[in-house]
Amino acid sequence: MKFKLIYLATFSLIGCVTTSGTYVVSARDANNNNLDEKLNLMAEGSGIYTARNALCRNHPKAVITIKDATTSKELKGESPYQCP
Repeated sequence: MKFKLIYLATFSLIGCVTTSGTYVVSARDANNNNLDEKLNLMAEGSGIYTARNALCRNHPKAVITIKDATTSKELKGESPYQCP
C-alpha cells in the first residue's frame, strides 16, 4: 500500500511540471535588443530549459523570452527570465 501511494504521488507531481508545445527561445539585452537573431532557438516541451540555459551561458545578464511558436504569446511563469 505504501509503495502505491509513493508511486501515485511521484507521477502526479511529474504531470504538473510537464511543459508541452513548441516554443521560440530568444535572448535580449537590458535595452530589449535581440542579442543574436541566429540564436532564436526552437524548443519542444521541457526542452525550453535546455535552450534557456544555453543562451544564459553565452549571454550572462540577458533576459530570455519564451514564446509559443504558434501564438507568439509568452509562456507564463517561465518568461521573461533574467539570466544570472
